[in-house]
Amino acid sequence: MRTKIDLNTIKKQRTLLIWGGIITIYGIIFYYLPLAGWLMAFQDYKPKDGLLHSTFIGLDKFVRLFSDATFIKVIRNTLAMGVINLVATFVMAIVFAILLNEVRNVFGKRLVQTISYLPHFLSWIIVTGILHDALSGTGIVNELLMKFGFVEQGINFFAHTQYFWPIVAFANVWKETGWNAIIYLAAITSIDPALYEAASIDGAGRWGKIRHVTLPGIKPTIIILLLMNVGNVLNAGFEIQYLLGNGLIQSVSQTIDIYVLKWGISQSDYSIGTAAGIFKSVVSIILIVIANQIAKRSGEERLF
Repeated sequence: MRTKIDLNTIKKQRTLLIWGGIITIYGIIFYYLPLAGWLMAFQDYKPKDGLLHSTFIGLDKFVRLFSDATFIKVIRNTLAMGVINLVATFVMAIVFAILLNEVRNVFGKRLVQTISYLPHFLSWIIVTGILHDALSGTGIVNELLMKFGFVEQGINFFAHTQYFWPIVAFANVWKETGWNAIIYLAAITSIDPALYEAASIDGAGRWGKIRHVTLPGIKPTIIILLLMNVGNVLNAGFEIQYLLGNGLIQSVSQTIDIYVLKWGISQSDYSIGTAAGIFKSVVSIILIVIANQIAKRSGEERLF
């Protein structure tokens, strides 16, 4: 059965259709057309020859990538920091949203929420500057550690590899927890208040309500956001690692994005940089598909 096009409906919705068309064109131009640049990964790309006249070399750049011990370490660093950041920021956002929801003082609740998401709007330049000052030899962290007798002299946190990943995780948690918690707070407010009243009648305290009402109520939101964030595991970051990294901790601070900058752009080997970018994209797609299938088989919410 064919659906007749109602011209009156089109006229009524012409504003939505126009904006929809603009967004579609924008997506094609800035998201899909640039994918033609992936051809560089299979070429010995030279800017003077252009994309259409560079020599085709097949998978040579990918072979070179995975034959490079440095790139293998970069994958390890990126994956480790991505997983740590995902777990830390994801869990802390949920915990913070639940605790903030339990605050009964409206003014105090709004004040804390406002303060908590303000760091999201700070650039990583400012955040890393704060970290440098706080963790320097004469910074507040070392002063407190020495004052309470934990250490005898200040620690150079940026000279020891074992501190770098926790520092990155802490910075991400501090910067993004308040912002990420907003969507969980919105999900909590959509829970039927009658469920809390029923839990109170059954004798549940605050922890009981959180366990049996709040967490099940926001479970679909948690699953969907987790599925979306799993694909960003290899997007562990660039700015903070680049700004805080140095020669002493280079073995744990370099990510794929820094590798692309160093070898793909600085050395003008655009083909190797493109190959590394394709690797990131393919792995992200695979992770999302796997996570979505696991959620589907478990009967949970899923993306598709």
